[in-house]
Amino acid sequence: MAAPLSDGERRKQISVRGIAGLGDVAEVRKSFNRHLHFTLVKDRNVATPRDYYFALAHTVRDHLVGRWIRTQQHYYERDPKRIYYLSLEFYMGRTLQNTMVNLGLQNACDEAIYQLGLDLEELEEIEEDAGLGNGGLGRLAACFLDSMATLGLAAYGYGIRYEFGIFNQKIVDGWQVEEADDWLRYGNPWEKARPEYMLPVHFYGRVDHTPEGVKWIDTQVVLAMPYDTPVPGYKNNTVNTMRLWSAKAPNDFNLQEFNVGDYIEAVLDRNLAENISRVLYPNDNFFEGKELRLKQEYFVVAATLQDIIRRFKSSKFGCRDPVRTCFETFPDKVAIQLNDTHPALSIPELMRILVDVEKVDWDKAWEITKRTCAYTNHTVLPEALERWPVSMFEKLLPRHLEIIYALNQMHLDRVAALYPGDTDRLRRMSVIEEGDCKRINMAHLCVIGSHAVNGVARIHSDIVKNSVFKDFCELEPEKFQNKTNGITPRRWLLLCNPGLADVIAEKIGEGFITDLSQLKKLLDFINNEAFIRDVAKVKQENKLKFAAYLEEQYKVKINPSSMFDVQVKRIHEYKRQLLNCLHAITLYNRIRSDPSKSFVPRTIMIGGKAAPGYHMAKMIIKLITSIGEVINNDPYVGDRLKVIFLENYRVSLAEKVIPAADLSQQISTAGTEASGTGNMKFMVNGALTIGTMDGANVEMAEEAGEENLFIFGMRVEDVEALDRQGYNAQEYYEHLPELRQAIDQISSGFFSPRDPGCFRDVVNMLMYHDRFKVFADYEAYIKCQGQVDQLFMDPREWTKKVIRNIACSGKFSSDRTIMEYAREIWGVEPPATKIPPPNLPRD
Repeated sequence: MAAPLSDGERRKQISVRGIAGLGDVAEVRKSFNRHLHFTLVKDRNVATPRDYYFALAHTVRDHLVGRWIRTQQHYYERDPKRIYYLSLEFYMGRTLQNTMVNLGLQNACDEAIYQLGLDLEELEEIEEDAGLGNGGLGRLAACFLDSMATLGLAAYGYGIRYEFGIFNQKIVDGWQVEEADDWLRYGNPWEKARPEYMLPVHFYGRVDHTPEGVKWIDTQVVLAMPYDTPVPGYKNNTVNTMRLWSAKAPNDFNLQEFNVGDYIEAVLDRNLAENISRVLYPNDNFFEGKELRLKQEYFVVAATLQDIIRRFKSSKFGCRDPVRTCFETFPDKVAIQLNDTHPALSIPELMRILVDVEKVDWDKAWEITKRTCAYTNHTVLPEALERWPVSMFEKLLPRHLEIIYALNQMHLDRVAALYPGDTDRLRRMSVIEEGDCKRINMAHLCVIGSHAVNGVARIHSDIVKNSVFKDFCELEPEKFQNKTNGITPRRWLLLCNPGLADVIAEKIGEGFITDLSQLKKLLDFINNEAFIRDVAKVKQENKLKFAAYLEEQYKVKINPSSMFDVQVKRIHEYKRQLLNCLHAITLYNRIRSDPSKSFVPRTIMIGGKAAPGYHMAKMIIKLITSIGEVINNDPYVGDRLKVIFLENYRVSLAEKVIPAADLSQQISTAGTEASGTGNMKFMVNGALTIGTMDGANVEMAEEAGEENLFIFGMRVEDVEALDRQGYNAQEYYEHLPELRQAIDQISSGFFSPRDPGCFRDVVNMLMYHDRFKVFADYEAYIKCQGQVDQLFMDPREWTKKVIRNIACSGKFSSDRTIMEYAREIWGVEPPATKIPPPNLPRD
């Protein structure tokens, strides 16, 4: 088989990015050489690859700065409503290539770097991923920033500049081992520290009720230092800002307590304050009630709200004097979107500022707060909901506790008036949960303090309305909305799959890059033989390239003409990587029992990180690697079946594996995956989906036609019915011989001969307390996988389904999602006019 084209070679053939002008190339070269000269330390004449990367990053950044300044100036002059997206996670990945794509610079840089005898792809690989998120929630925030800039919205992302992001995963003897992610080790060329906007954040202390009003006193102060990262829109000269806060101890931190003379100890104690922004909590869909995490949540909220209010008051470029003093118009100029409950403290904090500091009347302040804030719910799993102990609040945020109590009382009085005598409803709807340990239900706080509450896929939003917040929805049905998630087509098609982007652009032009619904035009080419051939060829090249990458990185050889069957996402029981494992074992047993039979060759790839404290998730990784160990070394199997665990799955690895996948596994128990966004990335990149009717899979099946996905298993109502009658795993085990064989093998130590009891916890869970009913869907799943095999044996029909899926994936652009947020939640319209480039005079 021919060697795959490198991205560099392919880019030379690509029309989609426009042909690089020679002037641009010369200018990039000149700028690169200048940066390289100043980057190199005087006593070092030899440049390292990292020096080249930094020189290129600074060259590209130079193209951003003029646009960035002009964009911010433009906002101050127009004074539009500003959108503030508050998230404790921004999973940005790498920035260099994304910036080149969005500025239309990729060709010029590629050519310039090539002329200098360097390889652009190699330089791109040097960049560290900014892994400031766990999974879907943080990556969604990153896609949203890209779409907000591309639509020209005056939007800001606010979060924490974690010194250590999501851990690096090493697999040692089949087990996950965590390593700290020191992503800032070599510096970050994309951020700009803004010490002039440093702000104080208060903790602890006590509340003093005086005739002049309420005062929060005797607090400990931590400083929030902002670092700004530019967020460029796609070829529209808009550059928005992501502002991440870093914690710094004030100079007098703890010194007053150390007047006795232990100055050294006092200075060392500064670490206590600065720990706030040290590390990202590595839990996905799981609440861990640690005080440091609550500090992080308040830290980002307190710093951000001061910043929002400063900008609201001044609203003139370069002017620090307040122009506005009245808060009546605040909700007309400010929208705050809470990405899950993590920034929920925005609600009591805004109340505190308005009432205690700005002396706004309580009822007026509450109206302003509700009109300003909106809340996105991301999960229905009970273990993921934040419920903070009241005792922790009392110590850390005493004034906020008072405000929450007062808001809750107001809310319950209203409920009691509407539903007299219904004490159970009051208990269910209270923000404060009574019990051994009194807790604050942050989701309830978000619902009462917001004017809009949305889920992230239609089925999820229905569950939110009909079960999770049923009582609240009865009270205020107009609050509840759906906003189906999306992904940015810039990173998840143009950047990661240039070959496919080009084949599409040849047929329908380049409009799809900013209007993904234009992919519908591809429906005209489903039976076009040349197009079918082109799409299949791009997929094969991507597979060859990924196979070469795996061989180089993991020393595994895989069959590039096998079906690439991929499940990449966080490891969690509800995502059911175990169902995938059972299929792999079943296939293996079938091959072993009849080696002469012909089988569709498959390479099953599973990747994802387990939260460090999540025992079952870590056992699942060990099981996957152990199954791989046995199958991959069995001579009877050959290259008909391989099971590979993709180590350290992250954004930059996703960009490689997704374009190469044939089959995308989205197999969560119906009613547990709020939306999923990996499912959308696979769809637009030409993989077919095997999945349950869960999350956005439902809408994908609706868009492309259910017959063009491999849908199997229980629906939400079936799961509920099974819950009512009681799920008995034993029955499935007894009635399905292939399932029994697989479980017996896991149980007996067939996959762990050196430690036969290794997987007893996994088997015990599956047999006796499996909340996610793996066995109930096993039979339907295996049968459905048989249909996958059937279709894969007919490459032409397979590719036609692929084209239909790509053509019908337009709905799943984050541009569409953000347009809906803008119109239906934030009350803004994207501007019709573009900002002129920095070299042209402004109007």
